[in-house]
Amino acid sequence: MPRPAISVQLYTVRDHLADLDGTLERLAGLGIRSVEPFSLYDRVPETATALARHGLSAPTAHAPFLSDDIEYEGRRVALPPLGMTLQAARALGVHTLIDPMVPADRWQSGADVERTAERLNTAAAEAAAAGVRVGYHNHSFEFHHRIGGTTAYEYFVSRLDPAVVLEVDVYWAAMAGQDVPALLGRLGSRVAALHLKDGSSIRDPFGAGGYAAEQLDQKPLGQGILDIAGILRSARSVEYDVIEFDNVEGDVFAAIDTSLDYLRAARAGMPVTD
Repeated sequence: MPRPAISVQLYTVRDHLADLDGTLERLAGLGIRSVEPFSLYDRVPETATALARHGLSAPTAHAPFLSDDIEYEGRRVALPPLGMTLQAARALGVHTLIDPMVPADRWQSGADVERTAERLNTAAAEAAAAGVRVGYHNHSFEFHHRIGGTTAYEYFVSRLDPAVVLEVDVYWAAMAGQDVPALLGRLGSRVAALHLKDGSSIRDPFGAGGYAAEQLDQKPLGQGILDIAGILRSARSVEYDVIEFDNVEGDVFAAIDTSLDYLRAARAGMPVTD
C-alpha cells in the first residue's frame, strides 16, 4: 500500500468555521491537502467553493445516517433520508461517508448491534449505487459490553458486509482499554482510515457515564501516552491518516502542525508496499 494521505477532521477547528474560507486557507497553508467535514447538512455549496479555492479535497466525511434523529441544542432533530446525504456527499467530492456515532444505548445487546449492522449494510448498497462507500467511526462505549465472547464493536464488525469500511479512532479505542495495535491487526483490511490523536491520560469519560470535550487532555501526536508509532505500523491497509482534536490546550493550528510533523516523520520511516 502507498503511504496514507493526511487529512484533518474539521471538528478540530469547529470554533473557527464561522470564517470557513479563512480556516481552510490556514489549513492549506500548513500543507494539508485533504479535510474531513463533520456535517453535510448545511453550507455545502459554500464548502465546495472554499475547498476548490484552496486546493483541498474532502474524500471522507461524517454524517449520522444510522439514526432517525439526533440531539441538537437540547432537542431531538429528525435526520434527512440517506439519499439526500449522499447527494451532499457527491457535491463535495466525498467518496467515503462515515457515521460518526451510534448512541451508547444501542451497543448493549446483540439484537441492537445486529440491527445497527444491518442498517449499515443496507446503506452500503444504496451508497454504492451513488458511487460512495460507507463506514463507521467508533468512540469508547462500543467496547464496553461483550457479546458472544467479544466486544460489541468486534461483534458488530463480524456482521458487516465486506463493502463497509471502518474509521478507527485510536484514542477512543485506547480509552476503552483496547490494545490498539492488536485491535488493528484483527480488523485488518477493513480499516480504511484512522482518527489520530494522543493524550496524557486514559480515563474514559463515557465509562464514567458522561462526556464533555473539555474533560479531555489531548496532546499533539507523540506527546501523550499512546503508542502512535506502533499504531501506524499495525494499520497496513489505511488510506487516510486523519488528525483530530476534541480538545487541546493552546493554539489548535499549532497543535495540528506539530502532529503533522510527527506523522510525516513517522510514516517516512515505514516501508511502502505495492
